[in-house]
Amino acid sequence: MTMENSDTKPSTPSSPLQTTSSPTSWFSGIVRSRSAVAKTFNSASGDNFGGGCGPINDKHQFRGVMFKYGPKPIQVAFKTGDYKQQVIFIGGLTDGFLATEYLEPLAIALEKEHWSLVQFLFSSSYSGYGISSLKQDALEIDQLISYFINKEESEGVVLLGHSTGCQAPVSDREYKATLPGTAEMIDLASKMISEGRGSELMPRESNPDSPITAYRYHSLCAYNGDDDMFSSHFSEDELKQRLGHMSTTPTLVMFSMADENVPEYVDKKALVNRLCRAMGGAEKVEMEHGIHSLSNRVEEAVKSIMEIIRRDGPKGWEDPWS
Repeated sequence: MTMENSDTKPSTPSSPLQTTSSPTSWFSGIVRSRSAVAKTFNSASGDNFGGGCGPINDKHQFRGVMFKYGPKPIQVAFKTGDYKQQVIFIGGLTDGFLATEYLEPLAIALEKEHWSLVQFLFSSSYSGYGISSLKQDALEIDQLISYFINKEESEGVVLLGHSTGCQAPVSDREYKATLPGTAEMIDLASKMISEGRGSELMPRESNPDSPITAYRYHSLCAYNGDDDMFSSHFSEDELKQRLGHMSTTPTLVMFSMADENVPEYVDKKALVNRLCRAMGGAEKVEMEHGIHSLSNRVEEAVKSIMEIIRRDGPKGWEDPWS
């Protein structure tokens, strides 16, 4: 199957509908047309459909397999390549499939190294983040990794996070603080939580992009909320408490130095250095002039990702995990 990396338009009929004087109905015409399309599709080679070879065809469509990895309807994943090692892309808020422009060249680069690229949906995907949580995210990512271990005999995975998924570690709290009305909505969320109504939805104006519970709004926007992981106000010790568990895992922090979601008062160079120290000496790449999505630094992003995979990528579940 393929995944389209561009907008598609519905096809239009190649001939007008049959008139009432015709012995054949318009419905049978549709049936015949669909049958012809099906025969054409079935006669095409699965490996060459769309032209080219590898994980991306000539139409810039992703070639791979789609599968279920958990019991929920949303728990669907798409994998390019059929290899024993996987790079799992974790999108940010409102993201789903095809979230960033560098995924296409990354899939091609991974193919050359015999790695699969995995994109997946979970409860937080698209507008679902407002009624989910980091704890739920972690549970469903664990289910995906377990699928690869138990069903495909995986020899190791690399987690590649974007935005709230942690590839561009911008503080959601600090960004939200720049928007009008946030302080009042934090007070409302705190009040709802104290009344045992944390799972109820906030007013629509609190988060126009998605319905959001009082708990998740507080988690994302309040000082020291559950989602408050990268804020520049944290001390060295506070950052270490949040990120120190990464010290035993090879980690690359790829920071967009022109991230439009980071407030201007934040010293980005100082912040990325502090984040890396908190992770026990994580490697860093400062993407000069890179915006939040790195759409203007695609080549550099792919190069940096591939370098750490070649050098520090897992060679099996005993290395580096026990």
